[in-house]
Amino acid sequence: MRPLAMGPIGRAEEVNKIVLAYSGGLDTSVILRWLIETYRAEVIAFCADLGQGEELDLVREKALKTGASKVYIKDLREEFVRDFVFPCLKANAVYEGRYLLGTSMARPLIAKHQMLVAKKERAGAVAHGATGKGNDQVRFELSYYAIDPRIRVIAPWREWRLRSRSDLITYAKRHRIPVPTTKTQPYSTDRNLFHISFEGGVLEDPWQEPPEEMFVLSVSPEKAPDWPSHHEIEFRDGVPIAVDGKRLSPARLLERLNRIGGEHGVGRVDVVENRYVGMKSRGVYETPGGTILHAAHRAVESITMDREVMHLRDSLIPRFSELVYYGYWFSPEMELLQRTIDESQRWVTGTARVKLYKGNCEVVGRKSGASLYDPAFATFERDEVYRQKDAEGFIRLNALRLRIRALRQGSGQALRSFDKAQDRRRSGQALKGAGSEVRRAKSGVRGAKGRRAEG
Repeated sequence: MRPLAMGPIGRAEEVNKIVLAYSGGLDTSVILRWLIETYRAEVIAFCADLGQGEELDLVREKALKTGASKVYIKDLREEFVRDFVFPCLKANAVYEGRYLLGTSMARPLIAKHQMLVAKKERAGAVAHGATGKGNDQVRFELSYYAIDPRIRVIAPWREWRLRSRSDLITYAKRHRIPVPTTKTQPYSTDRNLFHISFEGGVLEDPWQEPPEEMFVLSVSPEKAPDWPSHHEIEFRDGVPIAVDGKRLSPARLLERLNRIGGEHGVGRVDVVENRYVGMKSRGVYETPGGTILHAAHRAVESITMDREVMHLRDSLIPRFSELVYYGYWFSPEMELLQRTIDESQRWVTGTARVKLYKGNCEVVGRKSGASLYDPAFATFERDEVYRQKDAEGFIRLNALRLRIRALRQGSGQALRSFDKAQDRRRSGQALKGAGSEVRRAKSGVRGAKGRRAEG
């Protein structure tokens, strides 16, 4: 009798066919065999080509040898950049100020096409290789349930008794699953056309500098060329369409900027971020092309987007970024935000010129036929279009509430209130500093007593 998988509505059903999100690595290869043995079900492997740079024919061969009944490999590079990377770019999405969401935006696309395979094959369940401690389990499963609320989800890392890489290797050898013979990397990686991420292993110490040999997409800024490189990126309605005057497809455009940025050491980021599941995690990322696109996009926005529209859109960036990071791509709130952001990009058409030099990406020019920047208004020279006298009434109107407050408090009282507030802040900082000194002194006394006792 086959084991039963519980659906989200609490009804037990037999699993006859499972579609596994498969990469060909150790984890998903072991999972493939484990699913066959544990559920005695037909397992179909699904692999998404997102530009990870692997030989996918070998992935197909390995999946079949491990026991997969079928293997689906789908080239999703253009869709990934067009429908996931570019919408995030239009939103200027960045999580906690540093992370450009390369892994986060890829998971819902993988889940979408995995579910399409499940529908085609009439599979009752899907499975993934994400661990029970990370964000990816959430991203995959929220996407699965948003597409089909009755789908059965199997997450082996939350079920089996294998707890380490050594356990996986032992299992793989017992079942004659090919195990990499190269030296194990002291960190884990995830790569797609937008970025490559590194975490775990030696990187778990946030004080430890990432080893230089780890990086893949970029040279060290110290070893980058000693001369700058200038490039132009053209946008239409917030979407990049050309580099240096050459029209390119979304994937080709990103590939080109990755190469250009990587040659100059652009796009390295080392962050400690807050995972959705509650813990902090350190991640090191290489995103050369994405870094250039974000800088160029902001530059074109700066001359084409209305101030209040820009400020309102900017207020939505943290929320949009959280939704992507947490895995809510297929949610009603994301649909609403995307429509709003698309509307904000209607006039973001133009070209930005960037200078790349030793890890830096600096905007050095921007132009647009839809520009709101008018030198006739902005000039510090004599002009005929702006009456400086008009600023007086503008200032007096905006100062009205401040003047009323000062009148209510009495002459000079407002300034004394500000001075008192400043004094309180200074006193609080001084008390904190003194407290720290006392704690250090007590710690020193305890340490001295301990040393005498040991002696």
